[in-house]
Amino acid sequence: VQLLASGGGLVQAGNSLRLSCSTSGGTLNYYAVGWFRQAPGKEREFVAVIGWSGGSTVYADSVKGRFTISRDNPKNTVYLQMNSLTSDDTAIYYCARQKKAIGLHRMVTMYDYWGQGTLVTVSS
Repeated sequence: VQLLASGGGLVQAGNSLRLSCSTSGGTLNYYAVGWFRQAPGKEREFVAVIGWSGGSTVYADSVKGRFTISRDNPKNTVYLQMNSLTSDDTAIYYCARQKKAIGLHRMVTMYDYWGQGTLVTVSS
């Protein structure tokens, strides 16, 4: 299973971007999917995760109220809508498929398949 993250780019502070995550040769359906990010010189950190049905979500405190994770299962795609972006949001964003069917997890080790990442740069 190969995850494909897209939608990154250069944006001014205060503006929005929407990231997409799909797969090549597999499915995201029936799995929770998370978004993570990694800024230069920092560890990869949890951003948000959504349950397989789309009915449950968890967010990092740093993005709560600004980012929205959603999914369209018929399209086999998960989205991350990012609003009110700041320079602190500059990072490579990765989507990943959660290993376990139960619960929504924040730890990197709870995910097995990862996308290649898409770069988001927010200019101030």
